[in-house]
Amino acid sequence: MEYQNAFRVFFAAKSQNEAFARIMTAAFLSQYDPTLSEITDVKTAVSEAVTNAIIHGYEERTGEVELFCAYQDGKIYIEVADQGKGIADIIQAREPLYTSKPELERSGMGFTIMETFMEQVRVESRQGEGTRVYMEKTLTTE
Repeated sequence: MEYQNAFRVFFAAKSQNEAFARIMTAAFLSQYDPTLSEITDVKTAVSEAVTNAIIHGYEERTGEVELFCAYQDGKIYIEVADQGKGIADIIQAREPLYTSKPELERSGMGFTIMETFMEQVRVESRQGEGTRVYMEKTLTTE
């Protein structure tokens, strides 16, 4: 698909870069006159996806997270990807309250939060190769 506007950025899989991803996404989104609620929803979904990539994808290893944002005809498209360990069971991982890291006191609500704030959430993952989360949201204003 050809987009009206887009950006792609790669950053180190470090927890302090989650805020960077939120800010980049909000700055990009703000060009399209979204509501404050829409900005908050998208930032929250991006935060969850990036946090999952860092904590679950790479665990204690180093790596990169890819963030792609695009805009086309009133809709925002977002991808967050890692090249980490992948998800063994995507259906189970998307269940509310499921966490593979209970020792870290994770809530297991990452995918549920993404699905609550975005219209579409799709997950592709291969063990040993990584995970890519696709999200979409239609904006109420242009």
